Formats: sequence, C-alpha cells, structure tokens
Amino acid sequence: MELSAAIREMLVELGEDPHREGLHKTPERAAESLRFITGGMHEDPEKVLGESVLAAEHKSMVVVKDLDFFSMCEHHLLPFFGKCHVAYIPDQKIVGLSKIAQVVDIFARRLQVQERMTWQIAETIQKIVKPVGVGVIAEAEHLCMQMRGVKKENSVAVTSTMLGEFHDDAATRAEFLAIVHQSRPAAH
Repeated sequence: MELSAAIREMLVELGEDPHREGLHKTPERAAESLRFITGGMHEDPEKVLGESVLAAEHKSMVVVKDLDFFSMCEHHLLPFFGKCHVAYIPDQKIVGLSKIAQVVDIFARRLQVQERMTWQIAETIQKIVKPVGVGVIAEAEHLCMQMRGVKKENSVAVTSTMLGEFHDDAATRAEFLAIVHQSRPAAH
C-alpha cells in the first residue's frame, strides 16, 4: 500500500473524513513530510564524514555545540527534538565542522530513540576520524512524554556517550561539560 493511501486509511480509522476540505490533500502532504523526517535512513553518515577527513597536527579539543535536531520516536511516532553537543580530540585527523552537524541530522532523521542516536553519532566519529576520544551529549524534549502518557510537559531527557579520553579522563570530560554549559556572549 502506498504511504499516502495508508495515511488516508488511518484518518478513516480515527473517525475522520479524508475527503473533507481541510484533509483533502493531507495524506499526500503527510507522506511527503514522513519521507523527509525519516530520510536519514537512506543516507550514509560514514560516507559524509569520510569525504572531509583531513590530516592535521591539531590535538586540542574540538567542540560543536547547540546543534538543533528533530527526530521521531520509534515507539509512538511522535517527535522529539533538542540540542546535540559533539566533541572530539584529533589524532592526526580532523573533520569539517559542518560534517559533524550533518551526521547528527542523518541519525536524527530516522525512526529513533535518543539513547541509540547519541551512541551512533559518537561511534561513527570514532570509526571514521579515529580521534583520541569522542563525547556526545543530546538534550531533548519528547512529545511522547509531554502530550500523552505521563504528561510531563517540562521534562528534558539527557543522554551522553563518552569514548576514549572522554571516558577515561575526568579532566577531559569536565572540560567538555564546562564548554557545553557555558553561555554564549551576547550579540552586539
């Protein structure tokens, strides 16, 4: 069954008339939206990262923080969204900063759980860039918790994956956490 037909059938099951004026084109629009929202399933994050790995002597921590992401909970098909913070310590290789943002998007744009997404981002960077360590923190609001079930409107889920030096060295981990929680200077 075509996706838009399945959505039309879902509207009928919910007691709606998919032919009424406001819903007439909803099945097609919803199908297009779902294909976009889950489009990361058809992208290869390893390829994206691998295209921008460069040799470098740089060995200081690299942090890209406050990366907005939007995902879809695989348990309830409801959105979860928030910020992701990614850090790595190079070991002979660096990667384009925008590629880190792309990898976050690729894993977020799937039917997903936050815990797995956080781990996948870290593992992919570790595998392709081979840094001394990787740290990933994701902070998200889950509409499956806010709109239904426990109805905890102000809840935020935080997940982290620390690999290599971020896992083994408390000072490295503390530096990453301090950077993540540091406020940005006000714009002039």
